[in-house]
Amino acid sequence: VQLVESGGTLVQPGGSLRLSCAASGFTFSSYLMSWHRQAPGKERELVAHISVSGGTPTYAGSVKGRFTISRDNAKNAVYLQMNSLKPEDTAVYYCAAVRGIVKFWGQGTQVTVSS
Repeated sequence: VQLVESGGTLVQPGGSLRLSCAASGFTFSSYLMSWHRQAPGKERELVAHISVSGGTPTYAGSVKGRFTISRDNAKNAVYLQMNSLKPEDTAVYYCAAVRGIVKFWGQGTQVTVSS
């Protein structure tokens, strides 16, 4: 099982980034997918999750209206489009796959929002 995040980098406040997570080794289309983040000195928090069909995405209040989660079951990938980035969005971003009690994590990608 592998989840490999990419797309993290340094970006200025107000900028945009698109994170990608490539999945392999499991039946991707059967798993709910989510993005989480962990800032220095803070606990990991849920950013967004999306159902197996791609419908009914759910967002944390702090990112609602700025971030969009999507998935492509044909490509075994999940994405996080992040707009209007703020310094407080700086964190390591992780994707996760969940089915029942089974949960897989990626290794994370660093997003830094700074001028």
